[in-house]
Amino acid sequence: MNMDLTALPPAAAPLNRRTFLNRFGMGLGGVALGEMLGGNARAASGGDHGVLGHPHFAPKAKRIIYLFMSGGPSQIDLFDHKPLLNRRHGEQLPDSIRGGQRLTGMSGHQSSIPLVGSPFKFAQHGKSGAWFSELLPHTAGIADEICVVRSMFSEAINHGPGVTFFQTGSQIAGRPSMGSWLSYGLGQENENLPSFVVLITKDKGGQPLGSHLWGSGFLAARHQGVQFRAAKDPVLYLGNPAGVSAESRRLMLDRLRELHQHQLEGTPDAEIANRIDQYEMAFRMQTSIPEVADISQELPETLASYGPDVQTPGTFAANCLQARRLAEKGVRFIQLYHQDWDHHGGLPGALPKLCQETDQPAAALIKDLKARGLLDDTLVVWGGEFGRTNYCQGKIQTNFGRDHHPRCFTAWMAGGGIKPGAVFGETDEFGYNVVNDGVHVHDFHATLLHLLGIDHERLTYKFQGRRYRLTDVEGKVVKGILA
Repeated sequence: MNMDLTALPPAAAPLNRRTFLNRFGMGLGGVALGEMLGGNARAASGGDHGVLGHPHFAPKAKRIIYLFMSGGPSQIDLFDHKPLLNRRHGEQLPDSIRGGQRLTGMSGHQSSIPLVGSPFKFAQHGKSGAWFSELLPHTAGIADEICVVRSMFSEAINHGPGVTFFQTGSQIAGRPSMGSWLSYGLGQENENLPSFVVLITKDKGGQPLGSHLWGSGFLAARHQGVQFRAAKDPVLYLGNPAGVSAESRRLMLDRLRELHQHQLEGTPDAEIANRIDQYEMAFRMQTSIPEVADISQELPETLASYGPDVQTPGTFAANCLQARRLAEKGVRFIQLYHQDWDHHGGLPGALPKLCQETDQPAAALIKDLKARGLLDDTLVVWGGEFGRTNYCQGKIQTNFGRDHHPRCFTAWMAGGGIKPGAVFGETDEFGYNVVNDGVHVHDFHATLLHLLGIDHERLTYKFQGRRYRLTDVEGKVVKGILA
């Protein structure tokens, strides 16, 4: 039999799995795939209530404001008073205290490791008698509102892994950030604002901050943090180009949605649904972002409480006020970064300046939240990626420095179910090791999730055959700091 080869269809391009499932079996394979992807899409996008639908148990907090002091603030000069160091100033760090622990390459090869006391005065404040440095008079003034945790510890000894660990639960970049996990799990309170916002103090030096710190990792892109800038347009590319009206933008988005819906019907892909959500959120943000960024209606006494820098966009004071306004609007996770706390040298000269920038605004934020009835369900956290050593990096000099120290450092928390006016954990008299109630990074994360009504072992996402969570395979709730 002769066959007309010209009648045959041209060689088809190789079929990928998605096309194959859609094309054969009357599309039933595609339907099944769509259900799987749709499930991931709903999990990834979260809807209004997140993948959980509702918290695992009654939450104490609805949102978090995280004041991250990037670089490693010196707990010995701010919170953890160690008079022994002043008495033994210049003596060598005892081997019995170091215990063979590794040091960074910046001080590990020093022939001398001299103890150095704090040049700043300390005093006790509040009902708990917590010690605060003279550099933190405003924070000392809210001693009865905060819980000071002196026993934080981490394995990360360098900045990149250290900051990444606190923000994502892993020292290796690529995992979802804490704010992304909350957006994924609990969704949005306000459909016109992102659930996760990032504010960075402008014009600061120190270690760089990469976008992976507020990225969504393997979760959908809609869960990543949205960075607000100190500029006329707080969010890049949000405004309409010249000559494009809001009505024209709406018409364009309506037609684009129709095209995406048509594509979604033929190719049930989670990313298409996610893209539709992103466009719609951007349109709503065109109105909501300028409104929340406008502080012109704030009372003069409120502005004054945050300090003289509050009306300068991008300062830590301005960002603290913005954080309160975002909290009022229902933003789930508000991340503030303040850099330049890395004092390998020049600590006595640099630390007072940083405290002057941050002490009053942070304390004002707590007072402002409390005055508005927001502190009860807003958890505020202050801390860095690790602390500083009790010994001097290099030779002792007037303007000395301290190296990285992950073995023990301090953070404080307030509101949202935290025990107020308390001190938790203890370090040895040299300020080198935790001796009581240690709080690891995973414990820290487990506790924050607990306060938002989440069992940290049950908020997971399956990726590449493994179920991931913020606390990895560890973490326990620190019940001693709960109200």
